[in-house]
This record gives sequence, structure tokens and C-alpha cells, in this order.
Amino acid sequence: SAHGVRVEQVVADANDPGAAATVAQAAVALGPIDVLVSNAGGPPTVDPTATDAAGWQRAFQLLAATPIELATRLLPGMRERGWGRIVAILSSGVRQPIPELVYSNAARSALAAWLKTTARAVAAEGVTVNGVMPGRIATPRIHELDSGRAEREGSTEDAVRAAHLATIPAGRYGEPDELATLVAFLASDRATYITGQLIAVDGGLIAGL
Repeated sequence: SAHGVRVEQVVADANDPGAAATVAQAAVALGPIDVLVSNAGGPPTVDPTATDAAGWQRAFQLLAATPIELATRLLPGMRERGWGRIVAILSSGVRQPIPELVYSNAARSALAAWLKTTARAVAAEGVTVNGVMPGRIATPRIHELDSGRAEREGSTEDAVRAAHLATIPAGRYGEPDELATLVAFLASDRATYITGQLIAVDGGLIAGL
């Protein structure tokens, strides 16, 4: 209401194999879909030496299978109209694995591989496909991770936060608006020549090339 924009909501559980079809069908019924931003939180932390098949199945459904199927269902319309934007929210763990988030590191990396591959297949048709890799953004998810680590290590959330800040050259956690600004740009006409990219918003956290 603040912006005079009508918003429609469709509810589905991204862990459900039928979720992508539910969302795509409902979205297309409203009209042509030009922009898809996919974003899923989780999965839980785990000792990388103690994973299990059920955990892997949930992670890949949530972070790879559902967003890939949703994008695949919406791509034909974008290609037909000669314009489209797909932006996936990934994680810095795609480039620099986060020790306690092995499920996330692996499943998001699978999505990143799909993005890079698909971007080349549709680039000439006016559709761009990109991934954004947030570092530590000040959200409830990061609070959950910091407090969970503090509990596991018998420490405090402040101490955990300080340890993370020591690894971030910018010296702070990012703000949601700083991530959203990049996503909005990638979804705009101004980003026509940017595709197949994995772009970090991390305050310099990722150390590798």
C-alpha cells in the first residue's frame, strides 16, 4: 500500500517436490512473468562428517530442485517475449565453504552450476541468469546461526559475532538493503549485458580469486 502496488501471494513449501508447479501455475495465471528471484533459507547446520541421506534429500530439494524447476517452468515465456531476468540468492559458501553449513554449500553450488550453464543457453534471447552470493547479512538467519554456534561452543553470541567480524574486511555485517540493491539492478534493463555471473555482496569476506 505504501507504493501503490498490488501484491499477490501463493503459499507452497519449497521442500515439497510439487511446490514449483504450484507456484508457477499460480503466477502465470496472473500474467506474464518477467522476473524471478529465488531465495530459500536453511538448511540446518550439521557436522560435515555426520550427514545423512534424508538431510541431503531435503537440502537439494529446497535449494536446487525446487528453484531449478520453478525457473525452468517460467523460462519459456521469457524466451518467447525476448526479455527475462532470473536471479538466485546463493551464499558466500558457494565460493568459500562455511564449515557448519555443508548441506547449504553443496546444494547451492548445484544451483550455481545450473545458473552458469543455463545463462549461456538463453543469453541470445534476451534472458539473463545470475546468482548473488551474500556474506553475513544482518538478518534473523544470521542471528540464528550465531546463537546456535555460541550454544554449541559454550560461548556467547557477541563472541561469535566478533570472531566473524574479524574475517570481514569491511568490519561489519551487511544490511539487507545492500543486497537488495544489487538484486534490483540485475533485474532491471540496465543489466542487459550481465549474465552467467555469481556476484558477492560480502564486505570482502571471500578471500579466494
